[in-house]
Amino acid sequence: MTSTKQSLIQAFVNLVNEKDFEKITIADLTKGAHVNRATFYAHFNDKYELLDYIVREYISTAIINRTKGEVTFDQQGIAKLVLALCDFYQQPSMNCRSSYIALVVPQLTDKAIIELRAYLLKGLESLCSAEEVAFYAPIFAQVIHESALQWATGKVTLDKEKMAERTAVLVVNGFHSSVSSLS
Repeated sequence: MTSTKQSLIQAFVNLVNEKDFEKITIADLTKGAHVNRATFYAHFNDKYELLDYIVREYISTAIINRTKGEVTFDQQGIAKLVLALCDFYQQPSMNCRSSYIALVVPQLTDKAIIELRAYLLKGLESLCSAEEVAFYAPIFAQVIHESALQWATGKVTLDKEKMAERTAVLVVNGFHSSVSSLS
């Protein structure tokens, strides 16, 4: 990531802690990042695209940090995905003003599921047909995401490692059970 993008991201994170998302202007962002408007527009079309970039980047980084880029569809690999999402939802920058959270939560869910699905597509491709991969990946992405979200919102009292382990068993054993019942 370029230092300019990093400056814009930091300016955004600082601003959403101070004011409502709707009231943040490009001038606020460029002032906080110490760049001019043209520089902002060289990287992003608007503040919504910046927000989208931040969400994607944070989720992707959390997954890479936990999985070390290794794509596996086993209990350990799935548990790492759950923990990555827990890490993501625990980030201090996610604890911002309510207007930001109301806007970003649907985006967080969508982007997290897209990232998880991409990972799962790779992990499943050697285990089943393309049609089955297309069927299972979005379902498992939803399960993994929901598990992490339940933990992050305090709806699950298990520690995150135990919750990740249980989710991994559910996903992997459910997959094997489903595949063997179709054979």
